[in-house]
This record gives sequence, structure tokens and C-alpha cells, in this order.
Amino acid sequence: MKTLVRKHAPIGIILGAFALPAAVAADAEAGANKIATCVACHGVDGQSTASIYPNLAGQAPEYLVLALKAYRAGERNGGMSAVMTPQATNLTDEDIADMAAYYSKQ
Repeated sequence: MKTLVRKHAPIGIILGAFALPAAVAADAEAGANKIATCVACHGVDGQSTASIYPNLAGQAPEYLVLALKAYRAGERNGGMSAVMTPQATNLTDEDIADMAAYYSKQ
């Protein structure tokens, strides 16, 4: 039995890591009220206002959550990180989940 547990434990750890971004229940309606700063570059509907900014509409919420958390933690460098890191610094996990849910549904 111990061998079976040891053999499959890494699989559980890997699968568990993918579940982490979904740990906070997301509310797209609440997200719509939290994107005031985002709309300047990414638009209300997730369509960017200039070609240098990515469109967020229809992106997978898990991707958006991971990206915002990486900016918040200072783990994402280059590109627009000089703009995004300060924007993400004060966001809570709930804010990030809500905003990701909103933009993913556009």
C-alpha cells in the first residue's frame, strides 16, 4: 500500500496545483465593478484600446488569474510588467478571480 501511495503522490500534487487558481469562488458581476483601472488599456469588453495591450475577452480565467498573481508577486518581468505589477499589487485573490471571471465571459 505504501508503494502505491508513493507512486501516485506526485500525480496528486500536480493535479492539486492546477486546482489552486480556482480556490476562490469567482463572481463575474463583482468583477465588472472592479475593472475601472483595467479599462483604460484592456477596454470594458476586454478588447484592447491599442495594439500594444492584449485582448482579455474570452481568455481562460485560469490563465488570467495566474498572470495577475505573477504580476502581483513580481514574478512576471519584461513586456508591460512595469505597468502591470503596480496595478496588481493591491489586488486580493478575490479581486483577481472576479476580474478574470468577468473578462473570460466577454
